[in-house]
Order: sequence, then C-alpha cells, then structure tokens
Amino acid sequence: MYRSQTCGQLRTVNIGEKVTLAGWVQKSRDLGGMTFVDLRDRYGITQLAFNMEENKDLCEKARKLGREFVIQIEGEVIERASKNMNIPTGEVEIKVSKLDILNASKTPPFTIEDETDGGEDLRMQYRYLDLRRKPVQNKLMLRNKVALETRKYLDDVGFLDVETPVLIKSTPEGARDFVVPSRMNEGQFYALPQSPQTFKQLLMVSGFDRYYQIVKCFRDEDLRADRQPEFTQIDCEMAFVEQEDVLNTFEGLIKHLFKAIRGVEFEGDFPRLSYAEAMERFGSDKPDMRFGMEFVNLNDVAQGKGFNVFDAAEVVLGINAEKCAVYTRKQLDALIDWVKRPQIGAKGLVYVKCNEDGTFKSSVDKFYSQEDLKKWADKANAKPGDLLLVLSGGLNATRKQMNELRLHMGNELGLRNPNVFKPLWVMDFPLLEWDEDSERYHAMHHPFTSPKPEDMHLIDTEPGKVRANAYDLAMNGVELGGGSIRIHDRDLQSRMFDLLGFSKEEAEAQFGFLMSAFEYGAPPHGGLAFGLDRLVATMGGSESIRDYIAFPKNNSGRDVMIDAPSPLDQEQLNELGISID
Repeated sequence: MYRSQTCGQLRTVNIGEKVTLAGWVQKSRDLGGMTFVDLRDRYGITQLAFNMEENKDLCEKARKLGREFVIQIEGEVIERASKNMNIPTGEVEIKVSKLDILNASKTPPFTIEDETDGGEDLRMQYRYLDLRRKPVQNKLMLRNKVALETRKYLDDVGFLDVETPVLIKSTPEGARDFVVPSRMNEGQFYALPQSPQTFKQLLMVSGFDRYYQIVKCFRDEDLRADRQPEFTQIDCEMAFVEQEDVLNTFEGLIKHLFKAIRGVEFEGDFPRLSYAEAMERFGSDKPDMRFGMEFVNLNDVAQGKGFNVFDAAEVVLGINAEKCAVYTRKQLDALIDWVKRPQIGAKGLVYVKCNEDGTFKSSVDKFYSQEDLKKWADKANAKPGDLLLVLSGGLNATRKQMNELRLHMGNELGLRNPNVFKPLWVMDFPLLEWDEDSERYHAMHHPFTSPKPEDMHLIDTEPGKVRANAYDLAMNGVELGGGSIRIHDRDLQSRMFDLLGFSKEEAEAQFGFLMSAFEYGAPPHGGLAFGLDRLVATMGGSESIRDYIAFPKNNSGRDVMIDAPSPLDQEQLNELGISID
C-alpha cells in the first residue's frame, strides 16, 4: 500500500496515528536542526518534519529532495507547533520515520504553484506539469461535477445515453469538416462529426424518444478563447415535443447544475428575447445581461444637422455609460483608438459629456447646439455625470461595433462580475441568411431546423423573412447552447434543401438516408446541445475554455506538447493512396 491517507485528509483527530503518505515534493525548508517538506497530491498538502537530532541520516536524505520528487513516507501525525490556518491540514504535520524516493525529478521549467512563473506557451508544452497545479485541477474537477450532475438530471427525466459514430460522411454545409482517409476504400474519406445531428434525429425515428450524449465534436474553424477544434457537447433530442417542452426541460437542467454545483438559485423562468429585439437592443444574439448600456437609436435627433458622418449613415447608435463624464481626454482618446482597431473596424467615435451643471461637452460641438445634445441625452436617459458614446454606419456593422464597445465598457467599469449569472433565451432566429459571396441562402443554424408554422406562407416568396423554430441559451455574453424543433417531413426537408441551393442529386447523395427515414413514420422532434466546455468555463467565471480541457490546442490548432498535427511518413501516405502537393 503506497498510502493510507491522502495529503489533504489529516486533521487534529488523527494525532498519534501512524500513517503512510505518497506524493510530490512541493517545497522544502532547511532550518539547520529541522527540515520541513511540503508533500502534495491532488487532495492537498501535508507538512513533513525531519529532526537532525533524532535521525541524522533521514534528515540528510530529506535535505537532498528536489521539487517534484515523488516520495513515500511513513510517520506519526503530531500537532504542528507553527500552525498554518490557510490550508486544511495546517494544524498537523508528520514526524517522519521512513522516507523512500520513488522517482527523482529534473528541475521543472516553471514553478508548480497556484501563481506560476510559466507563460501559457511553456505551460502548454509541459501540460502534464501544469495539470499538477491546484487551480487547473480545480477547473477539471468542476468539469467532472458538471458532467456527473448532467447525467443524474437527464437520467432522472428519462433520457438514454446512446453513442453515435465518430467516423461519418462529410457534409460541406456549415463549418469545415476534419476528414479521415479510408485505407480500405482508397480515395474515399470519412469525416469527424461536427455534431451527432442526423444520428440523433434517426434515433427519434427509431423510437428512442429521449436521447442524450456527452460527446466529442470536431470543427475545422479559426480558433479563439471559446473555441477549440475538438470540443464537447451535452447533446440532447426529444420526440413528441414542442418548443416549450424543450425549453422547460433544459432550463431545468441549467437550474439544477447551478444549484448543485455553485449554490446559485435562479428565481422564476429565464427571460426571453426575440433575435430581432436582441440585435436591436444589444447588437448581439448572446447579450450580456449583467449590466445595461442598451443601444439607443439617435437617427431622428442626430441626422439632418450638417454632420455628414451621421447624415450619410444607415444608423446612428449610442450607449449611456453612467457616471463616466469624469473620463479625461486621454481616456476618451484611448476609447477612440480602441474602436478604430482592425478587430473592431469603426472609423471613429463621438462622445457627449453630460456635465454636472447641466451643460454638454461633445467632440461634435461644431455641428450640434446644447439643445440638440440635450435631445440626445434625453433619448438615452442620460443624467448629469453620464457619458454618451456614439457610433454610426451600416446597420449590421455598427451594431457589431457597438456591441464590442459595450462589452469593453462593461469590463472597464467592472460591471461583468464573473460570479453573477444572467441567463437568457434568444428566440425566433431567421431561418436563412443570404451570403453575398456565394449568392445563395445558408441555414442560420443547420438545414434540419423547422420554420415557424406561421411563417410557412413566406417560404417560397420571401424566404429571408421566415423565422426558425430555433432557440439559444445565452449567459453572461456567451452562447451556452442552442437547438430547434426539427423538420420531420420529407417534402419540407426537400424544399429546405432547394432553398439552400442543393440539387436533387446533391441532397440525395448527402442526406438521402435521413429523408428516406422520414418516410417511415418520423415523429415530431426537437432538441438542444450545450457546449460543455463553455458551460463549465462560465460556471467557473472564465472567458477561456482551455483550462477546462485537459489537453487543449493553441490558437493555431496545435498540441505543442505532443507536436501535433505532424507529417506522415511516405509509407503511410502510399498505403492510403495520398500524395502531398
């Protein structure tokens, strides 16, 4: 037996007991007559005591221990003379009688501490060492709890965990697929699933009316803080349901998770916004509801005054940053520079300070009188001491820019508390969106999303106005998950493929198996998938999902620890019938 207890287990009630511990050396302190060693495992830290007078050889051996040595000790639990109340085991220590070095360690490339001196690239290269740090372990333990509680909840309400294939057929619609060559079928390829979408629909046709799976998915897309090439979904589907059934079931899941894991209880039903209203008020289909600064349309009070930047714009939008009239010229210039960054793309920023004396100071005083600016302030409900920030241009671009500015101001003003959680259902998305490059419609969610029945009369004449029977759950500016009521009729699914520009042959080649299944008694069905990585990161108060994944990729999609992706040798390529140009 390597250990009788863990390094986080011993308390004063264990004083006098003989114990065996094993773990890693966190640090050691040589005080001459005494040597103290902190022994660590994933459960905690226990201090070991070595006395030169009582056992010189053992103490000399302890003095040679380096950081991250793996050791086993035997000894007696005693009361600690100098207690450390910052750790659970801080009132006791082990008077060591036996020490075995199980494995020596090189000096690690960074300190294995809560606050490390290692940069992200270095920590990712030595991820197996980074995972020894308690903050990273806590994040993975949170992920484990979320997965466990998810399974408990879904099992209690009748869902079955069913695995679906990982090697599937490539479907070009949507994000890029990762493809896998088939040795046994030369010149042909599998794809890794972007989601189990068609399979879970087939399970509904098969009579499994409540399916779920915590499943790995793959998308070959550009990466950012909340994206990885491989990610995990809580994937769910239900038969014989309408939209309300799905929303109530999975609102229940989120409430269960936050109560069980974070001790957070949400009062009442989650608020709901239509997609159109979310875009109009916040410029985002996943708005952060922890603070205000809603958009104000200033077209009627800002245009027609000879300021061509506004007069030529499709829209003039403002936000009210309360109590920010104290911003200095340097701070305002920094905001102007910030919105001009290529990532934001604005050409400039207009500000209006609402002074405490009731006057206004603006960067466009030349064009607007005090009376004009008061109309702006009144429309934005701005009070003395507030600051109006105004952008203009095309509708979609300006909304996107103002959304980024709103979030930036939320960060600057400390309004985005990571321990406050504000969920929101966003509903009634457009079914289709027009792509200028390909000059055709694309599915805003996916080709299997059902149109809202009341919009069906528009599908042939004005397809861009058709709303989808779709819904997303957003929280704190993050899309946690989304889903829809699906098409379950072959004729409607065929019409949808027509709208998306599929020929009959293409639709049959890619999705014939699904449309064929719809001819054998497909029930009405719908579902939802949560991004497990995003959900856990949000619950942990983080924007990046990487620390909640054991072995993540970097922004280039590389695993720098194992150096992947990497070239194949020529023999493998020949066996697969592949040549590299």
